[in-house]
Amino acid sequence: MKSLASKLSLIVLFFGMLTFAQDIRVHDPVVIQQDDTFYLYCTGRGISCFSSKDLKNWKKEPTVFPEKPEWTDQVVSDFKNHIWAPDISFYNGTYYLYYSVSAFAKNTSAIGVATNKTLNPSHENYKWVDHGIVIQSVPNRDLWNAIDPNLIFDEENIPWLSFGSFWDGLKMVKLNPDLLSIAEPQQWHTIARRERSFDLADTNPGDAALEAPFIFKKNDYYYLFLSWDLCCRGEKSTYKVVVGRSKNATGPYLDKKGKPLFEGGGTLLVEGNENWYGAGHNSTYTFNGKDYMFFHAYDANDNGSPKLKVGELLWDEAGWPSLKTKLE
Repeated sequence: MKSLASKLSLIVLFFGMLTFAQDIRVHDPVVIQQDDTFYLYCTGRGISCFSSKDLKNWKKEPTVFPEKPEWTDQVVSDFKNHIWAPDISFYNGTYYLYYSVSAFAKNTSAIGVATNKTLNPSHENYKWVDHGIVIQSVPNRDLWNAIDPNLIFDEENIPWLSFGSFWDGLKMVKLNPDLLSIAEPQQWHTIARRERSFDLADTNPGDAALEAPFIFKKNDYYYLFLSWDLCCRGEKSTYKVVVGRSKNATGPYLDKKGKPLFEGGGTLLVEGNENWYGAGHNSTYTFNGKDYMFFHAYDANDNGSPKLKVGELLWDEAGWPSLKTKLE
């Protein structure tokens, strides 16, 4: 009888660990699959990393940058190596990891990029090589913020990097084929914006709360997911995800009612509730024939801690996405 009780205790512990594993603490998750393993990268000291075989149970992996990149102090003085909002892609045999270096609530910011031949830390070729700054924003020079990068290729396989938060909206810039620098002559687009109060100083993030663009190609459309309202404030977080779409990677993006995202449009996809103060900063992928959305939400039952959420996306007859399971 004692043996049975011990076995039951182990079973309860096992399933408790599974539940905990699915609710790992993350901010701004992005995911990629290499062979039979998924790798998740997110905001954290040196860029946090987790691995999983099933998108449910996650194992902590080494950080990307044990020491901060040498150039970061030139952008943010005495930078503490707390790197935001990475983006991971695989192209021509190489993994590209874009990441954000910034001072909170300032556009003293830059987007850097590092590359690797493998994501498996135990592989002999595992080594992150940093290539420095791709885009930088400077207060009183730029009315945009160089954070929250996302790489997309257009119909002609031309690379574009979307990014941004607050100020005068989300931007997109054409990259060189090496994916390490801005192409010349420069080509820029504003892909989403909300109305900003005109009397604010340029150094003020403003009240046009939007950030974290992520573009996902599905059939004939590019879908632009972005986050509205406030993150990172515990119980005062009001984060939510909205979406628009376009036949072209560079836009214009329209919501379900036909309103341009450039004019404040956006179709609501997920928002907070009584159990989750806010939900946002998503990434979207197709894995093994299913479309998934990864995002974080602030747990009302755990002092507003940001937790990983993974939801399968469904598509209606008109081609608009929804989450298969509601945020509970």
